[in-house]
Amino acid sequence: MTGHLDLSITVTSEEETRNLAKDLSQLLKVGDIVRLDGTLGAGKTAFARALIQSLAEQDLEVPSPTFNLLLLYDTPAGMVYHYDFYRLEDPEEIWELDIDDAYDSGITIMEWAERLEDLAPQNALRIELVITGDLESSRVLQITGDESWGRRLAGFSQGKTVND
Repeated sequence: MTGHLDLSITVTSEEETRNLAKDLSQLLKVGDIVRLDGTLGAGKTAFARALIQSLAEQDLEVPSPTFNLLLLYDTPAGMVYHYDFYRLEDPEEIWELDIDDAYDSGITIMEWAERLEDLAPQNALRIELVITGDLESSRVLQITGDESWGRRLAGFSQGKTVND
């Protein structure tokens, strides 16, 4: 029986981070919400870029949506809504971004979701990127989610690594 998802994966290079994002992209479907947390420079946008490029099945340009708050990508997997809430001044501003549509009709990727406070979605897959002191590109990805994510990502929790 699979329950709540709570795992930790260490990556030692940007390539390993990209590979992990690509692996995850194969499991995403319309209605999914992926929350990327971490300090400035932890690699949230790099992870989102690899995830979106994999969903799009092409090496398209994926800039940070910091100034736009939202960038959209039409992919074979469905519409991808890439939010960056770093510049959000009030959590209530998300309603102006038609976030309900994103939740219902696409795959939602959020950076800086902690700025949403109580409005942050509870059913999101949360990936926290933590910089480790070992190598410049070394990160620990703390991946947590509810029981539905635990079932879907069972391969990750059964010892799967980015090198498998």
